[in-house]
Amino acid sequence: MKVEGKHIQVTNPDKILFPDISMTKWDYVMHMARLAPFMLPYTRDRLLTVIRYPDGVRGKHFYQKNIPSYAPDWVETKTDGDNEYILLQNTATLVWLATQAALEFHTSFHLAGSDIPAELVFDLDPSREGFEAVTEVALLLHQVLQSIGLNAFAKTSGATGIQVYVPIERRYSFKQTRRVGQFLGKYLQERHPRLVTLERMKRLRGHKVYFDYLQHWHGKTIAAPYSPRARAQAPVSTPVSWRELEKGVHPDDFTLLNIHRRLEVTGDIFQKVLDVRKRQSLDAILHVIRT
Repeated sequence: MKVEGKHIQVTNPDKILFPDISMTKWDYVMHMARLAPFMLPYTRDRLLTVIRYPDGVRGKHFYQKNIPSYAPDWVETKTDGDNEYILLQNTATLVWLATQAALEFHTSFHLAGSDIPAELVFDLDPSREGFEAVTEVALLLHQVLQSIGLNAFAKTSGATGIQVYVPIERRYSFKQTRRVGQFLGKYLQERHPRLVTLERMKRLRGHKVYFDYLQHWHGKTIAAPYSPRARAQAPVSTPVSWRELEKGVHPDDFTLLNIHRRLEVTGDIFQKVLDVRKRQSLDAILHVIRT
């Protein structure tokens, strides 16, 4: 293939990566090339971790943080700590990673070279099968955020959870955003003790939804918006409106087979997360927490 002037070889194009939907590597590469305009704004200038499945979703997998020695010399990188991370800056890099059977794309909460969060993110995970409980918690969190004057945006994780993003001014530390997350998590746990838990150990959560405020930290990662997930039907981590959550959606509703049609109709409803004009102050809630 020739992408953005770069020649990229697709080895074993007929290899099946998603057997349940008969998706070959070639199919997958084509889907990712189409998703590039929507996904790249959320991966650009962030430290990238991919999960690779050389033999497809039913085979073994491994996490890749460091750029491999055989990567094309045009792939951009950034050293952070002991790792030389890939920066997913353009379509050519995304396509090359797709040819390497990278089926999941996880990015840092901060920009490369920065030590402050780019936004405030809450990760909500159910402790049992079903999506209704995690949807309920997401809607409750939205109400609380609205009550303190903060706008938020949601996306499915592509797996079982929901992730809620709050665009914030880029001047707060991770310690400050963690205090906000802990404060809101405790508030929801106290108001809805049968529904929400801050318990990190899954076996101790019962049927409650885990309000994960600890994941939001320097060096940790989250599935990027529009990243596929390595599950049978090739679901995609997809931004959803609050009205859609109220009506009822499921992560499996959005897959590599139908995401393009959705985007043709809705466009990128998550783009306000990156809009500099939408960044919000946390000063008021931090003042309440301190007092």
